[in-house]
Amino acid sequence: MSTLTESQTAQRTAAQAGRLRMASFGAMTMLILQFVLGTAYNLYGTAPTAFKSIGMFSSPLLAIHVILGILIILAAAVLVFRAVQFKVPAVIATSVVGLVAVLGAAAAGSSFTSDGAEGASFGMAIGTAIAMLCYAVNLVILGGKQRG
Repeated sequence: MSTLTESQTAQRTAAQAGRLRMASFGAMTMLILQFVLGTAYNLYGTAPTAFKSIGMFSSPLLAIHVILGILIILAAAVLVFRAVQFKVPAVIATSVVGLVAVLGAAAAGSSFTSDGAEGASFGMAIGTAIAMLCYAVNLVILGGKQRG
């Protein structure tokens, strides 16, 4: 391989790593915001009960929480796609686990709106925490000097 081709490959790899790092940072930022919105709704919103469910768009705060959740699912899926393109097994693994955790949190949230179960609320929090950890690990793996 010529020096010019090696240099172009290194630049392309560094660019991919940068995009993946920024996608991980973006997903983690969205999850932190989602956690804050969920906590605010938990403290100040009307919680569902076993006898009375609530609609996912029953309040502006909850509507924003749901819409951001959908965007987080999309961001997590794109992150998996980019990780597969980057071909680093550890980043692929953390991105897939992050997506699964986000989907689990979304499923728990959907369950929570129907019956207000404390376990579902805890499931949302745990799913969010696991996903944040996965994306933080991506930042560590992809951080620092780029490999060429």
